[in-house]
Amino acid sequence: MIKGTRDGLTLQLDDQCRFEELLRELEEKLSMNGLADDEPMIRVSIQVGKRYLSDEQKEQLTEIIREKQKLVVDQIESEVITKQEALDWKEHSQITPVVRTIRSGQVEHVTGDLLLIGDVNPGGQVEATGNIFVLGKLRGIAHAGINGDARAVIAASYMQPSQLRIADQVSRSPDYESEGVYMESGFIDEQEEKIRIDRLQEVVKKRPDLASFERRMLNG
Repeated sequence: MIKGTRDGLTLQLDDQCRFEELLRELEEKLSMNGLADDEPMIRVSIQVGKRYLSDEQKEQLTEIIREKQKLVVDQIESEVITKQEALDWKEHSQITPVVRTIRSGQVEHVTGDLLLIGDVNPGGQVEATGNIFVLGKLRGIAHAGINGDARAVIAASYMQPSQLRIADQVSRSPDYESEGVYMESGFIDEQEEKIRIDRLQEVVKKRPDLASFERRMLNG
C-alpha cells in the first residue's frame, strides 16, 4: 500500500508473503506511478511490519526505489529486531546501581543509566552512556551521554561538581554558588546550546522521558 503524506510517501509492505513476491509487486506498483521530471525529490518511508530484513534485503528494496529518479529512501521501519539488537538495547537502557564513594583518581563507568548511592569526591569521576543520578555529594567530574546522548541529565542530592559534561558539551562557568546546591540537575539547554543547572522538578518538565527511569526501577 502506498500512502502520500506531507513528508513524502509511506510504503506499507505485506509481512506475510514471500520476499520475492513482495519485490515483484513493489516494482509493478512503482512503475504505475510515473513522476514528471520537474517534480521535486520525494522522501520514502518503508514500513515492513513484522518482517525482519537482512542488510542485503534492505539494499534490494532501496535499489528498486532508487530506480525512480525522484524517490529517495528516508528510513526502513520494522517491528522486529534481532536477539543481539535486543540485548544491546537492554544494556543501554538498564540502570546500574553502585553503592560506594568514588574517591580521587577513581573512575566509575557504566553502560546505560548510573544510580550512585554515595559521594563523588574531588578528583573522582563518574560517566555513563545515559543519565547519572547521585544520591550523595557530587564534587568531582560527571560525564553523562558519553556516546553522544545530548538529552542525558546529571542530578545529585548535593551539586558542587568540579566539571559537568553531557555528550560533547562541557560546563564552563558553573551557575551555582560555590557552596553548592541541593537537589539540582544539569542538562543541555537546546536554545542556549550549553549546560544549565536547574531545580530537579523543572528538569523533569523539560525531560518527560525521565519517567521511564521510575518504571525501569520498578520493573527491574
